Amino acid sequence: MPSAFLGPPIAHRGLHDRRGGRIENSRAAVAAAVAAGYGVEIDVQASADGEAMVFHDSGLSRLTDESGPLCERRADDLGRIGLKGADETIPTLSEILAVVGGRVALLIEVKDQGGRLDDTGVGPLEARVAALLTGYHGPVALMSFNPASVAACATTAAGVPRGLVACSASGFEGVGLTRARRAALAALADYAAVGASFVSYSHRALPTPETARLRAGGAPVLCWTVRSAAQEAAARRHADNVTFEGYPAAIRG
Repeated sequence: MPSAFLGPPIAHRGLHDRRGGRIENSRAAVAAAVAAGYGVEIDVQASADGEAMVFHDSGLSRLTDESGPLCERRADDLGRIGLKGADETIPTLSEILAVVGGRVALLIEVKDQGGRLDDTGVGPLEARVAALLTGYHGPVALMSFNPASVAACATTAAGVPRGLVACSASGFEGVGLTRARRAALAALADYAAVGASFVSYSHRALPTPETARLRAGGAPVLCWTVRSAAQEAAARRHADNVTFEGYPAAIRG
């Protein structure tokens, strides 16, 4: 993993501030993070016609005046949907890559649109993301809660660092998984098999035996999402960098 990911803190969904008109995962939020010298974390999921859109929720209603699943809309339709509280629309990954321009670390979470954390629907989005990264110059890494997605990225984007996102077993309870599968995801059981090279783990659950072992072996451990300097200080005892929001994280040395 490039050293840029272990330097400045990483702004969760960009440096967003609704009161300032910078909505999460928007061009403005990403541009603000870049201007401040932070790394950037974003979410991508596929439109109905297979474009990589930068948006967190599976549904449109929280952040726009539209409703229904994002995955049922075409990219050109999504590109006309305004974000609440901002004078801009849902961006594509291509647009966000242009905003970042390789100037800071870019951490891309590939969302699990199937909601099962298995291989359902996996492949086309990962291939589209890989295609967009061809020729992109700058530190970039891919990650997902879904091990199957990380494995797909190992094929489609073999030269890009790939990581697993995880949390405690209880954090997976809302996605209809068996107790054994939740425990396996929390324990990073698929880490080696899917070709992961780093982890992004919930700061509230750190450390775990697995994150401690991986970190001792030289694998970077990132964490999400700290919301205060106190949380950051606690997280840094067990993680190499933090994903943050809601406070002005300090850029060290």
